[in-house]
Amino acid sequence: MTVIDPDSKTVPKGNWVDEAVEEAVEDMPLSTRLSIADGLTLANATCGFLAVYFTTTGVLMPHLMGTDGDGGIARHSAATAVMLMLLASVFDLFDGLVARKLRSSAMGAELDNLSDLISFGLAPAYFVLVYGIVAVDAHERFSTVAAVVVLLAVVLRLARFSCVTVRDGVFQGMPSPFGALTVVSIVLLELPFVPTLTAIVGVAWLMVSRVEYPKPRGRLAVATLVWIFVSMGCLTAWAFDAPGADALLQTGCALQVVTAATIPLFATARRVNTIRDNRREARAAAQG
Repeated sequence: MTVIDPDSKTVPKGNWVDEAVEEAVEDMPLSTRLSIADGLTLANATCGFLAVYFTTTGVLMPHLMGTDGDGGIARHSAATAVMLMLLASVFDLFDGLVARKLRSSAMGAELDNLSDLISFGLAPAYFVLVYGIVAVDAHERFSTVAAVVVLLAVVLRLARFSCVTVRDGVFQGMPSPFGALTVVSIVLLELPFVPTLTAIVGVAWLMVSRVEYPKPRGRLAVATLVWIFVSMGCLTAWAFDAPGADALLQTGCALQVVTAATIPLFATARRVNTIRDNRREARAAAQG
């Protein structure tokens, strides 16, 4: 550290404050230093919190105060909340890529799980809860149960992800970002209440199931990113009541739900074929 002569009235060129900060950073434990990947993870958590905020202030509160007009979901705030969940999934996609390319702090994995819990557990569960309050044909108590099921499914999904090792390139169970976007897509489809709740509980089951889902890498990561931005475009058009926006949003939500339902079917078919092939090989080896 630079020593200043008390008899001298000139300040040395070296800034002792900067040197003190540098020494403090060097002495800082590794577990408390944040990396670029951690910054993206925190942005993910911020988006999840803001999604809850817009769902509350723009959808729930106007309904409770009787200022929502048609009594349904307020378009602008609902679209904003869902777009924030989509943006959170973008940050979640890139924080893993950045962590692999650069580095992640010692608490990176914990930050990622906590942020995912906010953005893909709390935010969609709260969206379902508010849907049960504001929708005309919904039942609040049953919607509350479905929201709790979604939240607990994400908690279990993230906990299992931290302690269970699976083969490289796949997730065991539907990834929480994919599950969250599927849940809100089901709500935005505005189906009758019973099919809506049944589908939401089905998605929650898929998140804790043993069905394998491919990790978004390479071309799949690019396709996922493109789909997210296309979905944002559909939501923007729907929020501003553009011509044909309703049909566009319904189509996008339906594609999301169909994709979520199709992947388990392909995974099950692949597992069945693998079992059959193993049995054939075992029989051939026994006969030989």
